Amino acid sequence: MKLSGADVIIECLKEQGVDTVFGYPGGQAIIIYDALYRARNEIRHILTSHEQGASHAADGYARATGKVGVCIATSGPGATNLVTGIATAYMDSVPMVAITGQVPTALLGKDSFQEVDITGITMPVTKHNFIVKDVAQLAQTIRKAFAIAKEGRPGPVLVDVCKDVTAAEVEYTPQKPDKDDYQSTKLTEITSDDLDRAIQAINEAKRPLLLSGAGVGIAGAESEILELAETASIPVCTSLMGMGTFPGTHPLYTGMVGMHGTKASNYAVHSCDLLIVAGSRFSDRIVSNINTFAPEARIMHIDVDPAEVSKNVRADFPLVGDIKKILKTLLKDLVYKKDTDWMKKVLEWKEIYPLKYESSDTVIKPQYIIERICELTEGDALITTEVGQHQMWAAQYFKYNRFRQFISSGGLGTMGYGLGACIGAQLARPDKKVINIAGDGSFRMNCSELATAVEYKLPIIIALFNNKALGMVRQWQELFFGGRFSQTSIDRGTDFAALAEAFGAKGINVNHPAQVDEAITSALSETCRPVLLNFEIDKDDKVFPIVPPGAGLNEVVDC
Repeated sequence: MKLSGADVIIECLKEQGVDTVFGYPGGQAIIIYDALYRARNEIRHILTSHEQGASHAADGYARATGKVGVCIATSGPGATNLVTGIATAYMDSVPMVAITGQVPTALLGKDSFQEVDITGITMPVTKHNFIVKDVAQLAQTIRKAFAIAKEGRPGPVLVDVCKDVTAAEVEYTPQKPDKDDYQSTKLTEITSDDLDRAIQAINEAKRPLLLSGAGVGIAGAESEILELAETASIPVCTSLMGMGTFPGTHPLYTGMVGMHGTKASNYAVHSCDLLIVAGSRFSDRIVSNINTFAPEARIMHIDVDPAEVSKNVRADFPLVGDIKKILKTLLKDLVYKKDTDWMKKVLEWKEIYPLKYESSDTVIKPQYIIERICELTEGDALITTEVGQHQMWAAQYFKYNRFRQFISSGGLGTMGYGLGACIGAQLARPDKKVINIAGDGSFRMNCSELATAVEYKLPIIIALFNNKALGMVRQWQELFFGGRFSQTSIDRGTDFAALAEAFGAKGINVNHPAQVDEAITSALSETCRPVLLNFEIDKDDKVFPIVPPGAGLNEVVDC
């Protein structure tokens, strides 16, 4: 059958099982939006307040489900407004397809109205991108974009479509997705000798430690990591993005590792003789001082992306391929161990150096808020975050027992991410309560997305940690820059609860610890509108533990 290019896009989205897209219309995307109107009963379009909100919502939708998130924007500023969200998804390996309208092919390269080379701009922050100038190539390009976004290490793909292509007609033949397009890298890159050496290293290690990253969850290998840890009595720490890949309440779990990781995790990395890293890329926030990182350990790195292995830290046992398949193979010949001296030592560190803060009967402590949210939701909520101190407190004090429960911008550290992601996650998981942990600095950046949450009657909760400061930068200024608080005070007199009410949401001010439970409970009872909880906290509250800049993980301080 003959269809317009715009209708081909819609049919291809339906082929891929897409039921929700996020976007904002414009002149060069208007024909795509006309096709969306005709398909409104099959594909739900969420109109955000800003294109950046659309990209973050698509990201949150993808992280909450594992599906490919989709966002749409017009050319020029519409497309460039997606870039921060695309880069966020790229850094955190989130499958996304961004579709942008472009000026007609005859106007390309002529500085036409709202023309921008979006494929050139996004080349460093996409797995791949395309510009479609021929309608005959459109269907296969869309299909290929989804395959690339999902296969191996996931990531964003951009498809830029010229306006005349969306108007042109072409013969369209429906095609079901080939499941092979979505298969992760096969195990063929690893030899039997590689596997034998890895198994021997695990069995002979006296002080092994597991570091579980987001790649474990993406590969669906949580049960294999759990079995490996329990069989060989190996303590487990996680990266920030690996939260939930190992149960946060498990006795072998030592907490997050790195700059704001627990002392138990950081001491274990410094003292282990074998560090097994699965699905994590050794970012600087984990490694800190590379010259003192895991000084006594041999490194086993399991990852689907060969570019990450030995990129930052040299791997003694590089295992490139599907993490789940690799772990299953390693488990076959694992020697069972129980109650090792090493395990007892690490668990002793865990007991001696717990996460702690000074409680108060008069001042709301941010850590206490997270603990109460966890308790009152029975640890079952989906948590999204903005970026800053509140993000680290959310990572430290909520107990995550499953992957896709903690949704946060880790690699890019995008302030303004959380509200859009919260909207996307709530639309993806209407069965769950979704809570955005936010700082007042981050929240200001994209607070207009409250209008989106109100319009679609989403019962999200924004837990706003209001310290009237850019808290994390201020903390660094106090600790490492002589207390010179340059441009980190944002006490602008904003009444955030009133702002929420102005958008049509519910706003609640919380000024005393005795009000915390009642406020959270009230927010949890809402079923068809967002609630903003404005928690007034002290600007001098800090995130501890912390590894000072240039220090080793063993030099972590907690006050």
